[in-house]
Amino acid sequence: MVDAPKNPERRLSTFQSILISCRSLTHYESKRFKTLIPQIIAAIIALCLNILVGITYAYSAILVPQILEAQNSTAEDVIHVTHVELSWITSCIMLSSLLGALSAGFIMDVIGRLNMLKLMAIPSLLGWILIALASNVPMLIAGRFFTGIALVWSANPTAVYITEISRPDVRGSFMGMRQLGVSLGMMLVYLKGWFMNWRTIAWTNSGYTILFVLLTLLIPESPIWLVSKNRIAEAKKALEWIYKYQPQPENKIMSYAELRLHYLQKEELIKSKKREKLSSNITMQKFKMFFQPIGYKPFFVMIGLYLFQQVAGIHVIVFNGVIFFKEMGTSIDPYMAGSYVGGVRLLMNVVNIYLTKRFNRRALMMVSGVGMAVCMSANGFYTHLIYNGTVTNGWVSLVLFMLYFVFAAMGFLTIPFSIQAEVFPLEIRSIAHAIVSTIAGVITFFVLQHFYDLSVFFGGSSGIQYFFGVSALGGFVFVYVFMPETHNKKLSQIEEYFWHHTTYLSVQDPPKENQKLIAVTT
Repeated sequence: MVDAPKNPERRLSTFQSILISCRSLTHYESKRFKTLIPQIIAAIIALCLNILVGITYAYSAILVPQILEAQNSTAEDVIHVTHVELSWITSCIMLSSLLGALSAGFIMDVIGRLNMLKLMAIPSLLGWILIALASNVPMLIAGRFFTGIALVWSANPTAVYITEISRPDVRGSFMGMRQLGVSLGMMLVYLKGWFMNWRTIAWTNSGYTILFVLLTLLIPESPIWLVSKNRIAEAKKALEWIYKYQPQPENKIMSYAELRLHYLQKEELIKSKKREKLSSNITMQKFKMFFQPIGYKPFFVMIGLYLFQQVAGIHVIVFNGVIFFKEMGTSIDPYMAGSYVGGVRLLMNVVNIYLTKRFNRRALMMVSGVGMAVCMSANGFYTHLIYNGTVTNGWVSLVLFMLYFVFAAMGFLTIPFSIQAEVFPLEIRSIAHAIVSTIAGVITFFVLQHFYDLSVFFGGSSGIQYFFGVSALGGFVFVYVFMPETHNKKLSQIEEYFWHHTTYLSVQDPPKENQKLIAVTT
């Protein structure tokens, strides 16, 4: 905080200037690229943490087929497995992510976003070392279990951190960069699985963990979290780092970082008064907020998005990519196919940085749902023709497979993660983020556990692809009816939406004569 002037009239003038500055803070914001450099650095470091997320997701795609290929080997380190054990090796990280998600929200609120990322190194290192040294199935499952905890302890704090340090107009692009990290991690796993043993890959993943955690020492903690904990001096330093290149106010009374600090303090004061109206007990305050429109409405939207994401087959294919492609009956090397798909995902995440900045998220999600439905259904039909011997060209399946992930990466694969930290109010953001991630993990675990059962139930590879296609179309309908638009919206505007709307169909564009006024006041 800045020391108040001794002269009373000067003090009053300063106080009035602060209030005016808080109300029109965006007046001083520069949109020049240079002003974003610190935020970009922070986002890139967060991207590195999400490389570990992608590695953990895709590791089973190369682990399982390599273990199966070695079953008849006479080598001493061969691990013999059943199909039931393979299902557990694949899906157990989603089970452990439930524990990780529930604990992440509470720990993150207490120790901060970046400290949570540093703490993630413990289960990550333990998990990868267990996998690298595994001599039996229980050790593999235990290793996967710990890496599942680390996965959530990486993904959730990163999402919240980027949301809280980003300018509203670039928040979507930065959140898209998180998925760029995930895709890069998956690409690394597929490429290394082509020529490296799964044990060697596990050892390299331990090295990534140490390197990426060290990088977090270069960036500051979330100023919003610091203000909420009344650590004002640290919040000021963090804001000075984040807004280092912002032009300074003309009156020179306060720096831009100090203005931003006062703005955050003002927001925190308003929110604390709202919390006091709910209850004098902090736990009861948060509990009651889940039963208000700003709590249960975004909760319903997020669970719906994750449900359709999973039943449309996205993570089934990610976790079982090599086996899934083998079952299509093509002659193309499945590791090569996985690398191609990983490359497409990586490319699309780069493209998404532009798409999420240029286009509304509802539009991207709807195009994603329809595109996934068409590609997966067409691929199911082509797989049927392959099994009948009508066609033999496997490149058509590979192209449809890659197009499916082009559309998935455009929306359903990336945007639910991007908006999860945006749609909940600050008071319950961490806890709500954890609960939603937990339920999403349950859904993913169920789908992964029953992948082989679903395949049999729907009559094989072509049948389950038809199921995924119909589910993607259902996702399109859900988005059209229920998903709100968060693109280029302030967090307060998103919160206001849930107070007044249940379906997006009830939202009307403001009259044209009021649009300029709205632009000025927001």
